[in-house]
Amino acid sequence: MARKNPFMNVMSEEAPDNSKAILEYTNKGASKSLIHSLDEMAAQADRFLEGETVVELDPAIIDDSFIRDRLEDDPADFDELLSAIRDRGQDTPILVRPHPSAMGRYMVVFGHRRLRAAKALERKVRAVVKDLKDSDHLVAQGQENSARANLSFIEKAVFAAEIARRQFDGDNAIVLSALSIDRATLSKMLAVSTIPKLVLDAVGAAKGIGRDRWYELKNLLERPSTLEKALNFIETADFKANGGDDRFNALLAFLKAVGKQSSPKAIRTQKWSSEDKAVSAYIKADAKTYTFALKARDAAGFGDFIADSLGDLYQAYRNKLDQQGE
Repeated sequence: MARKNPFMNVMSEEAPDNSKAILEYTNKGASKSLIHSLDEMAAQADRFLEGETVVELDPAIIDDSFIRDRLEDDPADFDELLSAIRDRGQDTPILVRPHPSAMGRYMVVFGHRRLRAAKALERKVRAVVKDLKDSDHLVAQGQENSARANLSFIEKAVFAAEIARRQFDGDNAIVLSALSIDRATLSKMLAVSTIPKLVLDAVGAAKGIGRDRWYELKNLLERPSTLEKALNFIETADFKANGGDDRFNALLAFLKAVGKQSSPKAIRTQKWSSEDKAVSAYIKADAKTYTFALKARDAAGFGDFIADSLGDLYQAYRNKLDQQGE
């Protein structure tokens, strides 16, 4: 039986026919026919490899994807993968496409860690070569990583923001399909992704931190003075001594403490009574409010008198300030 040409997809000017069946995110429906389970997403990703010839490529001619999907790589997890490939070989091929701008090179779609392991072991990497457009590349990368790579919320948020920034479509259908999310979740992701890169890189993947806590951090950092304090804190030894989720927790706790210190609510209270003890007043004041409460047999009458005299009282107050300024 004739062996299938492993470079057929590389030389073809058009993507294979079955790519249209695989990439039905452009069809009708809300976003359009989103995938609702990790098993389905894994199956979608697997279809990019089905029926394709696996070839062995030199890792030196394969470049990373044009969009990063991980903020960091767990050294322990990578060492485990490296050991497994060293002992048993590479069980699952990676997916690459001909590099869109460099002749004779490839770009990895998914399988970055397997590629890195092959480089470390100085051996060729087993790969499927498929001619994909940028948009198809992103859907495949997102589905594979969402199904198997255990990306954290913030990693998905950064990935989603990068796709949205490139404006492949007018309604973010590609992002929704690649990550199997709804528009409400995407909105939160895009908001959180505006956290400055210096902070995101310092905190890292934070695997155990979900949407709501990241959104809380984002809101705190919107104040320039708070952001400045955060940038200083992430350079401290105390912050860097933490790992994983503890980095996020340390930063959030620090900013909350700073917020309490920077906005103390100093409340001043005072009590006044007339000489005949017929009227008493309770006064409560802070930086922006002044509350004056009367207690008397005829509190309403005395209160009306004060209210009617407010104009004269205020003018007397202004005159006093002007005299003090002379």
